[in-house]
Amino acid sequence: MTKSTNQSLKPTTLRVNNSGNLEIGGCDTVDLANIYDTPLYVIDEKTLRNICHDYKKAFEKYPKTHMMYASKALCTGAVSKILDEEGFGFDTVSAGEIYTIYKAGIDMTHVLFNGNNKTYEELELALDLGVGRISADNFFELALLNEIAQSKGKTADILLRITPGIECHTHEYIQTGHLDSKFGFDMTQIDSAIDLILNEYKNIKLHGLHAHIGSQIFETSIFPDEIEIMAREIARIEEKFELHLNEINIGGGLGVKYTPKDVPPSTFEIGELIINKISEVVEKYNIEPPTIFLEPGRSIISTSGVTLYTVGSSKQVPHGTKYVAVDGGMADNPRPSMYQAEYVAEVANKKETDKTEKVTIAGRYCESGDILIKDITLPELEEGDVLCVYNTGAYNYSMASNYNRVQKPAMILVNDSKSEVIVKRETLDDLTAHDIIPDRLKK
Repeated sequence: MTKSTNQSLKPTTLRVNNSGNLEIGGCDTVDLANIYDTPLYVIDEKTLRNICHDYKKAFEKYPKTHMMYASKALCTGAVSKILDEEGFGFDTVSAGEIYTIYKAGIDMTHVLFNGNNKTYEELELALDLGVGRISADNFFELALLNEIAQSKGKTADILLRITPGIECHTHEYIQTGHLDSKFGFDMTQIDSAIDLILNEYKNIKLHGLHAHIGSQIFETSIFPDEIEIMAREIARIEEKFELHLNEINIGGGLGVKYTPKDVPPSTFEIGELIINKISEVVEKYNIEPPTIFLEPGRSIISTSGVTLYTVGSSKQVPHGTKYVAVDGGMADNPRPSMYQAEYVAEVANKKETDKTEKVTIAGRYCESGDILIKDITLPELEEGDVLCVYNTGAYNYSMASNYNRVQKPAMILVNDSKSEVIVKRETLDDLTAHDIIPDRLKK
């Protein structure tokens, strides 16, 4: 089976240049650190477009496939524009993501709005901007959505999100498809929801079913199992309610290679399994070949991203760990602290050396748990060295905070030896811009 970009640990353009430094997108990473400062998020455009091409090729035999990038992985205007150019739609989970895509000038009919507790204002924005589909998550939302749509004289086009009872073997916090989940309608609640839509909620139109079974998935059987359940439900609903549904959204979650021990499936393998399964269930349940929506996020953006840090202090614990601190950490990448996520790093400016040591890369934040990478073997590090951490395109910027009142990093796009800022570095004035001191305290 052909290898796909999500199976790579590093960006596809990575190389060591004549100066002995790491280079991405034709740009020397040490120069990037000097020009833009660190910490610095770097997105390699070619790697990003390569994975988009992988997905399109993997599903080209089933033309009724729509790719919906899961924006929660990384949502910026520039990234959205690139994905739009590559023919992707967008799975969004907040007003902020919806508005970012809208401001990027993207056709909003290519957007789906997902989430378990959408607010009145968010649903109103989705309808006002003409979002193509809303994935209805619960009974409260159905009632609220119908009320808003009715007040505007509109029809809300929806999918019904269900929990299919499939449990993928990943971290507990990123499992979303098992029965005891905060997301979606339980299988026993589907008929009640459809009754309401058909008989009471006249401003809602149901087009199909939606499920998402987890994240960082390596198990290839998961997606065919999910399609089996959803196709069976569509056939049952059509027979019971005489309601024809022709859309199935199977979510995303395909894994990526964070460390050498990670062996995610290729997009081509997953594509073949899904297409074959669709053909099987169409015949088995005598249903119309459905439009299939996929929502890849991490597997689209993760490999294209690296984060550059500058090395600062170090501490050798007597007869113990050597800690080397960098100028970022848990505020720009909270995943190691939250999920015990593992990463691989290299020294951007010291590729050729035989002197190595085992160290733990510590962050700069006032938390003992602010550790980026434990026990990694690297060339001997000195203050001022540039560290390149791989596979940080997904969820690092999205989950970044201002903990310790530290500014969020800049993000740049590299391609064809050019670099461009796509997210400005926050300033100290940005940090205080929303602070208000009451007049009584100004005396």
